[in-house]
Amino acid sequence: MNTAADMPPTDPAAPRLRLADWLWRPWYAKAWWATIPVWWIGMAASTKIAPLEAFYDSAPAGFLNVLFFPMTALLALGVGYAQDWLTAFAPQGEGDPISDEARARIARLWEEHDRAMEDIRAGSDIHDPRSGALYIGNPISPNNGARISVF
Repeated sequence: MNTAADMPPTDPAAPRLRLADWLWRPWYAKAWWATIPVWWIGMAASTKIAPLEAFYDSAPAGFLNVLFFPMTALLALGVGYAQDWLTAFAPQGEGDPISDEARARIARLWEEHDRAMEDIRAGSDIHDPRSGALYIGNPISPNNGARISVF
């Protein structure tokens, strides 16, 4: 019977990644999220207030529309989270190195694959004489005798 004393010690679990740590906790994220509704409320108010309308119709306001679009903030702030999330999948180095025999077997398989693909290309290329009927008498082939021009 296994007891707790017989079990090998385990590493403490890594802290769980939380999306909120990237999307809301930094000060710049809070400022960005707080500015987004202000921007869009200003755009709604621009339908009634002439100076705001002039600003929101300008080219810089068009660029700011993209900056204050919520999906832009979500994508930009989520990049750090996605990077950390992907690094969590890094290999731990528990595998065995590949043997020379396995490398040779893989190389042979790749050579067979390349030969098979070359055969497929040769049989389906209208410009390759090995394709038989696709090549012979092909009206768009430059080697077709009917297309030879005197000029």
